[in-house]
Amino acid sequence: MSIIDISIATMEGTTTSLRGYAGEILLIVNVASRCGLAPQCAKLEALQRLYGDRGFTVLAFPSNQFLQELSTNKAIRDFCTSTYGVTFPVFDRIRVNGRHEHPLYKELKKVKDPEGKAGRVRWNFEKFLILPSGDVRRFRPQTEPDDPVIVALIEANLPGGKLDA
Repeated sequence: MSIIDISIATMEGTTTSLRGYAGEILLIVNVASRCGLAPQCAKLEALQRLYGDRGFTVLAFPSNQFLQELSTNKAIRDFCTSTYGVTFPVFDRIRVNGRHEHPLYKELKKVKDPEGKAGRVRWNFEKFLILPSGDVRRFRPQTEPDDPVIVALIEANLPGGKLDA
């Protein structure tokens, strides 16, 4: 099964998949509202606004795996929109590690990071960049969303290439 075919739940309680994003550049991130890395949401939103109309989408998956997420989808949605003006999709809370990990993360965690290590998500805000080719690149939480490597990969895979500044 392809990553885009895995069932995911929306915040509204419906089931969907990533099939609607097929052919796009996706940046999948496990987020947590109370995490010290939560300000990365502002940079994720900046990427969404810059590239969102050109085939790029940030997809956020709240997780309380590290005990730093709010307890309801409404609270998460309100926090994301009021604090960071988030317009990108935020899905239902999931588990990223362990016996009850979500199937999406079970697949994503097979991807090695730049140091050649796969496996467990280490913390909130781990990033998985899925390119239109289906290739996946993994970035650990400390890598900022606007890191030059991430931006270069996004721009190299946009239809029509890099934006003119």
